[in-house]
Amino acid sequence: MPLDAWLALAVVIAVFPLMAFSRIGPDIVLLGAVILLLTLGVIDPGQALAGFSSTGLFTVAFMYVLVTSIRETGGIDLIIRHVLGRPRSEGRALVRLLLPVASLSGLINNTPVVATFIPAVLNWSRRVAVPAHRLLMPLSFASILGGTITLFGTSTNLVVHGLLIDRDPTLAMGLFDIAWVGVPVAVVGLTYLVLLGPRLLPARRGAEAVFENPREFTIEMEVDAEGPLVDHTVEEAGLRHLQELFLVEIEREGNIVSVVGPGERLKGGDRLVFAGTSEGAVELQQIRGLVPTRQGESNLEKDFKERRLVEAVVSDQCQFIGRRIRDGHFRTLYGAAVLAVCRGGERVAGNLGQIRLQPADVLLLEARPPFIERHRQSRDFLLISKVNGSARPVHEKAWLAWAILAGVVLLATLGVMSMMNAAMLGAALALATGCCSVGAAKRGLDTQVLLTIAASFGLGAALESSGAAATLADLALGLADGNPWLLLGAVYGLVTLLTSLVTNNAAAVITFPVVMASAENLGVSPMPYVVAVMFAASASFLTPIGYQTNLMVFGPGGYRFSDFLRLGGLLNLLTAAVALALIPLIWPF
Repeated sequence: MPLDAWLALAVVIAVFPLMAFSRIGPDIVLLGAVILLLTLGVIDPGQALAGFSSTGLFTVAFMYVLVTSIRETGGIDLIIRHVLGRPRSEGRALVRLLLPVASLSGLINNTPVVATFIPAVLNWSRRVAVPAHRLLMPLSFASILGGTITLFGTSTNLVVHGLLIDRDPTLAMGLFDIAWVGVPVAVVGLTYLVLLGPRLLPARRGAEAVFENPREFTIEMEVDAEGPLVDHTVEEAGLRHLQELFLVEIEREGNIVSVVGPGERLKGGDRLVFAGTSEGAVELQQIRGLVPTRQGESNLEKDFKERRLVEAVVSDQCQFIGRRIRDGHFRTLYGAAVLAVCRGGERVAGNLGQIRLQPADVLLLEARPPFIERHRQSRDFLLISKVNGSARPVHEKAWLAWAILAGVVLLATLGVMSMMNAAMLGAALALATGCCSVGAAKRGLDTQVLLTIAASFGLGAALESSGAAATLADLALGLADGNPWLLLGAVYGLVTLLTSLVTNNAAAVITFPVVMASAENLGVSPMPYVVAVMFAASASFLTPIGYQTNLMVFGPGGYRFSDFLRLGGLLNLLTAAVALALIPLIWPF
């Protein structure tokens, strides 16, 4: 094997543990790897930048705009309102939830589907008396299963198909071709979730239950109208640097001063809300001029137009991961105050300022109304929702947004134009009709996913051009003893393992050239192996870190890692068995 091949292989091998075990984003890791390979001369500039001109990448980008138009117009909320209803049993509740989620995820990216459904499901679970943890993990898994039905279902399907047609245009697939395997896989998976899901998931306490009683994590005091604190600033009153507490908001004459600054002047009768430990009450009682509040109802239970109570799920890319809330100046950066932190279904005890955030932590925040819109697409948070219901209103243009998407699907299915052209036309119509503003479209583009895809192309090109892919293909053929069935199983198993540790797009794109070389060396059609890569990259049921929607439900559901292994392990085996049995029948070797 030449030196370039060794270098390419070494860089690729180093990339996977970096993405899996470091807090560096996958896009940064992969871009760094591409720059290194370019510097070492393993790839040329054209190969390094090839991903940025991929039809698959642009199709994904235009689909993000279409999905944003549906989200902005309340199109998903419209579906939720008509399908959930009032089922009479837990099994029927799961059917009412999982079937529409899987269907929607076959046409649009599953992340906004799950993000919109989570707050609705939390409210719905109370009405139908079904614990939320029995619904949230199946919700995520159903969205993943639905993504296997069409090429539009996941960005991975679009990207792998783009790689395929760039290599050989005669191998182009129709939008619903993979449904011959995807539908049976989804039916088996959904049946398993409905019948065995409730039995395999143990009782868990979600974030909603933890945050249910505001009195547990707040202390409220009043400014004595005759006391020494009147007309003093928060800083002068000694309320800025308390050890166990911090001042969240002030209620004054029926209005709220939220995210209180150090220069705010106190008035007699002000009702002060502090967050922190109960031990901090002793510290407050020692401050002259503060008296226990005389009102019975907690301030946080009241509805004020000046502030919102929101739940935010911390992303694994959040800049505060591993840092203490106080040290990172969370309040200053986001304009929101942390009231409580839920982790693994339990409230994190102790001084709030000293808590070090972890991925999937659920934060109860007090923030001004613009916070939700401003940070809804933030890389730091997977999900932001109002505590009292959905943050997205239903818009009168929802049906138009759905009609545009239906037109895109129809044009691509009938072959009137390519998937990329159809998605481009749909995105332009969404902007022209006002279903989506330019600003919303920009925010809706998941730049991390797009950069990850583009950079993955560079690594795939390095493996192929250096000869490393051919060498790995020969090794795989040797291990499979030249048997196409064994090779198919090995490809599926490898991609499933990689996608459980790192992003599914990177796992699929980097293994693609090895898979193609293996099929060519074996002298068989590459199609069964390409489709196996698509399905294996979507089989992210084993861990919460394997797929974004899993991480989104992890905190609100109060789950543990073992819960994903318990419910997702058998689901992984079932979907693999169905896919591996059907793929060679539809696409023979």
